Amino acid sequence: MQYTEIMVRYGELSTKGKNRQNFIDRLATNVSQTLNAFPEVKIKAHRDRMHIHLNGADSAEIIKRLKVVFGIQNFSPSIKVERDVKQVRQVALELMQKLYHEGMTFKINTRRSDHNFDYDTNQMNDYLGGYLLEKIPGLKVQMKNPDVTLRCEIRLNGIYLSYETIDGAGGLPVGTAGKAVLMLSGGIDSPVAGYLALKRGVDIEMVHFFSPPYTSQKALDKAKELTVKLTPFGGNIQFIEVPFTKIQEEVKKAVPSGYLMTIQRRFMFRLAEAIARKRNDLAIFNGEALGQVASQTLESMAAINDVTNMPILRPVVSMDKNEIIDIAQKIDTFDLSIMPFEDCCTVFAPPAPKTKPRIEKCREYEQRLDVEGLVNEALANIKVTEIKPGESYLNKQADTFAELL
Repeated sequence: MQYTEIMVRYGELSTKGKNRQNFIDRLATNVSQTLNAFPEVKIKAHRDRMHIHLNGADSAEIIKRLKVVFGIQNFSPSIKVERDVKQVRQVALELMQKLYHEGMTFKINTRRSDHNFDYDTNQMNDYLGGYLLEKIPGLKVQMKNPDVTLRCEIRLNGIYLSYETIDGAGGLPVGTAGKAVLMLSGGIDSPVAGYLALKRGVDIEMVHFFSPPYTSQKALDKAKELTVKLTPFGGNIQFIEVPFTKIQEEVKKAVPSGYLMTIQRRFMFRLAEAIARKRNDLAIFNGEALGQVASQTLESMAAINDVTNMPILRPVVSMDKNEIIDIAQKIDTFDLSIMPFEDCCTVFAPPAPKTKPRIEKCREYEQRLDVEGLVNEALANIKVTEIKPGESYLNKQADTFAELL
């Protein structure tokens, strides 16, 4: 039986008070972009819920795409029936016969937006429920936690039947919390941080540092491929490549080994802030998890943060590695992240980095460098690429990722 509509419930948007309509409008825009391959689909976003009229579109594909749209608590595919109770009960019977198994329990849950309809909610519950009990021997009524809840919604333009409630992605519509940059490495943590930023409504732009010839084209493509993995959650993402070779070479010449990582990270934050301000972004996100590596101790974070006044947000800061891996597997970035293409954070990693670097020492060592000149040169050579859902980068060079290992 073909679904005719999907009814979307908003969840967290219900707490937004006077700003609620802005959140709903943004969610409608995001859903429209997600479903832009289906021009026949019509979206109507009302204050209490959203109605997606399928008009013959493939409901299975629509459902698949809706599951990853942030701002949706859950949704129910439904079938539209004429405002004729005999037709309604016949369609309800067909649905329940399809679902029935021995000992199955059910209840009817009717809602009316049209209060002039001939039957009130209790009468409609009794009418449909009694008919189903008569026609399906063995079916039982259970008001609390039944196997199936058949929902009947009476509106001015028809009556809608549904029995399935599908969980959405939750969170807030992407774009309602402003725009920020994400420092994307090739590892496990930063894509997870990006996913969590998107879930809170942040529209992210990727900043990726690369250092040819020390890092390969495949490492750069891997970062782009990781970005592709996040596009279903937030739409197109701007990918900003920042050349970092000269900075790393100059830092290695002038700075003691123990401070190499700290000084490099300070340059990354300067560059990320400069890019963010130029592009009207409000914050910097990254994948730092407290204590995971030497550059992610509190002392290291304080020394690195010293170069910027922009908010630094770390969504995975309190997670252990297994928690981060669980999310990475859920969003399908884990297998990509563990592919052995070195990024610029690893190729120049010192054997014994300082875990408690001192800010005054960082400033002293940076006086040996042309910090402003190096930053400006890198900024002058950035490249911006728009990453879209469904694109492929690593697969252009091999049929499977395994061939690249």
